[in-house]
Amino acid sequence: MNKALLKRIVSSPSAAGLVVGVFSFAVYLRTLAPTVGFIDSGELAAVACTLGIAHPTGYPMFTLLGWIFSKIPIAADEIVRLNLMAAFLGAMGVFVFFHFCRILLSLVFLSQPNRKQSDQVWMIASSASASLMLAFSETYWSQALAVEVYSLHALMLSLVLYSFLKGCGVHLQNNDVRKKGPTEESGWWLVFAFLLGLAFTNHMTTILLAPGMVVFYFMLFRFTKSSFARLLIISLPFIAGLTLYLYLPVRAAGFPLFNWGDPQTLERLLWHLSGKQYRVWIFSSPEVAGRQLRYFLSTLPGEVAYLGLLFAFIGIIALLVRHKKLALLTVLMFLACVAYSINYDIHDIDSYFLLAYIVVIVWACVGVFVLCRHVHETVSIARPVIVVAAMVFGLLPLVVHFDERDESRNFLVEDYTRNMFASLDRNALVLSFQWDYWVSASYYYQYVKNVRPDVAVVDKELLRRSWYLKELEGRLPWLVAGSREEIRAFEKELYKFEHDLPYDPMVIQSRFVEMVKSFMMKSMRERPVYVTSEIEAELTEGLQRVPQGLAYRLVGDKEFHPTNAVVFEHRAFQREGRLEGMVKQLYAGALIARGIYYRGGGNRAEARRSIEEALEYDARSTVARMWLERIDQ
Repeated sequence: MNKALLKRIVSSPSAAGLVVGVFSFAVYLRTLAPTVGFIDSGELAAVACTLGIAHPTGYPMFTLLGWIFSKIPIAADEIVRLNLMAAFLGAMGVFVFFHFCRILLSLVFLSQPNRKQSDQVWMIASSASASLMLAFSETYWSQALAVEVYSLHALMLSLVLYSFLKGCGVHLQNNDVRKKGPTEESGWWLVFAFLLGLAFTNHMTTILLAPGMVVFYFMLFRFTKSSFARLLIISLPFIAGLTLYLYLPVRAAGFPLFNWGDPQTLERLLWHLSGKQYRVWIFSSPEVAGRQLRYFLSTLPGEVAYLGLLFAFIGIIALLVRHKKLALLTVLMFLACVAYSINYDIHDIDSYFLLAYIVVIVWACVGVFVLCRHVHETVSIARPVIVVAAMVFGLLPLVVHFDERDESRNFLVEDYTRNMFASLDRNALVLSFQWDYWVSASYYYQYVKNVRPDVAVVDKELLRRSWYLKELEGRLPWLVAGSREEIRAFEKELYKFEHDLPYDPMVIQSRFVEMVKSFMMKSMRERPVYVTSEIEAELTEGLQRVPQGLAYRLVGDKEFHPTNAVVFEHRAFQREGRLEGMVKQLYAGALIARGIYYRGGGNRAEARRSIEEALEYDARSTVARMWLERIDQ
């Protein structure tokens, strides 16, 4: 890069923001997931491609954007198009975050009487540095590589914060509102309100912005008639943004292929918007909050490549000294996010901390600015050298996290899903609860790519929801038709549970078991029926489980049933992680089960071969080694 171009970039906010955004997008493309990912990726892709309704809270904004991207011929497969959407939205979020940081710094430092000419350069350099730090922080980067709702959520957070500061911060001088007539502020308040409403239609945790923004607003404008009048006026564009949620009942009335929650009625719509089925995991116990808080604190330094935390500490101190109102705004957003998220008892909690990570990097931005200014004033170092140093700080997370975040060779979920399908005979029914690894992905492959449409995949835990039984009646009418009596008996008890009426847990569970057994027993008359390894023994009581590939075929006798060995075709991916490790354990577990089954059938050679193959997937498996020793005993 020549000197003239570098000078133009560091002196032009628009050029610098564009360079940061484009560079982030280029890296995202290099590390982009080539296929379906873990957890909700397959379901969200299928919902977007078919204009369905996703799991709570429905995500209508994401669904509609996803449908548009799925139709753009920028890649052969829809899943790649949707992954590209995640990368594009992530890069756009970085671009908007750059300008948010620029406005915040100008408000805190450049509006001061003692501002210096060089401060404009430090403002752009530190904003670019912080934006790169955000782009390549662990969680933000991961959400920009595969289809999920959080890249859009991060973009909307930056847009809302940017428009909020434009509305109430652009005309601040010395921490007071400048007295003047109507300005561009009025327009920005309308933009802010509309964007805020839209942000809610993608993710309800947008509410975590509220404590900081409300306190900041009234600290700034006081409790006056004009401040309340402004709130009344902007409530209209806010409601206009929220109306996108009308997609849910309107689309549900058309009985789409995927109709999670069936939110046609006001009651069901409120259940869906409030995530009623997930409430059991929220604010469940102090132990959960303590565990999640320890997790957050232990992973926070790594999120910003450790050095970023030092800049953040310097930044929050400087913010408290320079602009207490803005400091309070950021602290309240941070605390609200952490306080809520640590009380959510799920494994994949990192994305819920996104707002907290964004706030920490805002503090880091202020810290980089302060250091740049201080070094320039106290040490005789040329400006370009300081600017380059700031960029190096921003790019440190890229270097630190590259290997962990590179998804370009990750085919684990696709391969596992295809191997699961290969394990099942034609027209099979399979009951599973492996949502994170293949049930979600099966939605995409079966209903978008038409892979193994003959297989009926039923999620065991979703069977506990009345809407899912209704959905199955549309997708698998033969399954429901043979068990209507058992379904009605279960739905009678389920109604009490779903409407918070007194119910007997023992009765509802017994009705559930009877219904599931009915599905399997009646289906076995006409088709092969399978379960996966995590399905409880009480659901298959009286039936023998015959290992077949990654699943177990159910038979009604105790005879030995030889099965063809399924050759698992998979592409190696070496990264260690909870989900990645679990896939390896599932392969190993299936092979161990086959080995044990064949040992019981007297075929020791086949038993040994299967268990030795299991050790290739999980070399540390003590169960495999134990059975390897027992084979010849």
